[in-house]
Amino acid sequence: MLNKKRIINIVGLLVIIEGFFLLICLIPSLVYGDGDFPALSVSAVIIFAVGLAAWFFTRDADKSVGKREGFIIVVLVWLIFSLFGSLPFRIGGHIPTYTDAFFETISGFTTTGATILEDIEGLPRGLLFWRSLTQWMGGMGIIVLSLAILPLLGVGGMQLFVAEVPGPTKEKLHPRVKETAKRLWGIYMIFTLMQIILLMLGGMDLFDAVCHSFTTMATGGYSTKQDSIAFFDSPYIQYVIILFMFIAGTNFVLSYFALRLRFDKIWKNEEFRFYSFLVLFFTGVIAAGLFITKQYGYEESLRTAAFQVVSVITTTGFITSDYMIWAPQLTILIIMLMFFGGSAGSTGGGIKIMRILLILKNTYLETKRLIYPNAVIPVKLNRHNVSQAIMGKIMAFVFIYIAIIAVSMALISLMDYEMDTSLGAAAACLGNIGPGIGLVGPVEHYAHFPVKGKWFLSFLMMLGRLELFTVLVLFAPSFWKK
Repeated sequence: MLNKKRIINIVGLLVIIEGFFLLICLIPSLVYGDGDFPALSVSAVIIFAVGLAAWFFTRDADKSVGKREGFIIVVLVWLIFSLFGSLPFRIGGHIPTYTDAFFETISGFTTTGATILEDIEGLPRGLLFWRSLTQWMGGMGIIVLSLAILPLLGVGGMQLFVAEVPGPTKEKLHPRVKETAKRLWGIYMIFTLMQIILLMLGGMDLFDAVCHSFTTMATGGYSTKQDSIAFFDSPYIQYVIILFMFIAGTNFVLSYFALRLRFDKIWKNEEFRFYSFLVLFFTGVIAAGLFITKQYGYEESLRTAAFQVVSVITTTGFITSDYMIWAPQLTILIIMLMFFGGSAGSTGGGIKIMRILLILKNTYLETKRLIYPNAVIPVKLNRHNVSQAIMGKIMAFVFIYIAIIAVSMALISLMDYEMDTSLGAAAACLGNIGPGIGLVGPVEHYAHFPVKGKWFLSFLMMLGRLELFTVLVLFAPSFWKK
């Protein structure tokens, strides 16, 4: 029997957390006096009221949380957080329609970074801060946050952790899920603080440094400036952001080892080595191409290439250059990177580096199995055998991922969009990248999509952020059987 009261109870508690985070935005609102205080405060009151009511009337619920409840809670939380998180934009009238407000908010919570705003700098500071904060909350995961700070969710917490944490593996830093969540969030906050300090040393003011650090560590890509990072025109700031995008795209378990100076464990990790190789290879090729075709200097070519490569492969979506006006061959390389994604256990979206690495290993071993049909040749990762069951899940994930992009392209093209825009929107939203190609390229936006298109793309964002199966399982009739 589905424990409906417990589902409502937990969702109510999490909505209360959202209200607390929204209250933080009152600080920049008061400091800068941009007139968004009423919208933020009224929204916080509504969110608190709904969350408290949901929690209070179900406080006697059975504390057990099974797998089915875990999947439902995770999907509901991302959806409800976005529904309520849209309120400040609408109540203040800064985004004209609820559809646009929801699109902007779910793009934040899913760390996609696709925007409908044509004048980002026209938003009040409190709302800009909320916009960045949604990405920071969504980056490490709302459920992981709840497990870190709410002992009330300790019972059944593993079900929520498994349903929410991105990637083909769920590595833990501690046998207890709550302790794992605390350590993950601790690492996340340490790197965020480090980046804030470094950006301020480069000349960013405190507000911009905090907002961009939030969205860098979340690999979200929301900026307080219409021109994104290009606005600051600072090589130092670009290098700092490249570094932290790279860190955010790395498995946070490895970041934990880095903070403990266990660098040997990092370099022994095959996924990290492959991730590093991809970044260096694509940066080198594109830098050479830019040096030859755009007549940039060596350093500028290298920096421009590195920024765009790291931004796209980690699915962050910041930009310092419009890759759509590069030589077509270089643009194609950037498009290829859109399908990679960050490491497993990172805040990045996409297919994930680990899945691609294991598929390449398995493909190579298939040739050896043809030569030695009686030999048992398992796929290995970090000297451990990878079971056929896991390989089967990975192959299924990649097949479904590509199939969803193909179907999405067809559906978007029916809205009178060219195939490049259809591919760009589908890949960018499902991969949680933000900027794509065509009319949704790095200097464009999503405001021109019709209402049905924005709701469909919002669904793709949530589908990609929750690794497909967490959402798709809810559509299986067997899931709802007793």
